[in-house]
Amino acid sequence: MKKDGCIFCMIANGQIPSATIYEDEDFRAILDIAPAHKGHTIILPKEHFDNLYETEDAFAAKILPVAKRIAKAQKKVLGCDGVNILQNNEPAAGQTVFHLHVHVVPRYNDDGILPVWPQGSYAEGEAATLAEKIAKEV
Repeated sequence: MKKDGCIFCMIANGQIPSATIYEDEDFRAILDIAPAHKGHTIILPKEHFDNLYETEDAFAAKILPVAKRIAKAQKKVLGCDGVNILQNNEPAAGQTVFHLHVHVVPRYNDDGILPVWPQGSYAEGEAATLAEKIAKEV
């Protein structure tokens, strides 16, 4: 299903031109128009999902192999030192377009892009307690 007025639905389904680097029956992968680095790619499902929470497991499982193919192509073509694969859900996590999408970002040693979060810690026994609570919901 597509969502009226969703820019990523329109791009994913070919209604708006894009620099497409990969396409199959489920996804279109395009170069981001405001890239962190040249080659920064966004994988767009052709079906509309606001975020990862709304997808079926079988569909979600198809995204990572596409990201892997793109990451390997970026390494070969761009000679990048690494690749970030990012997927944001909800504004608190940085989602600004509410159509599920995955970023594949080529990275270079000491490039200084993309924030790195500070490393926290757990009090004695806190990690085990929290893991148990989350595991019950998984």
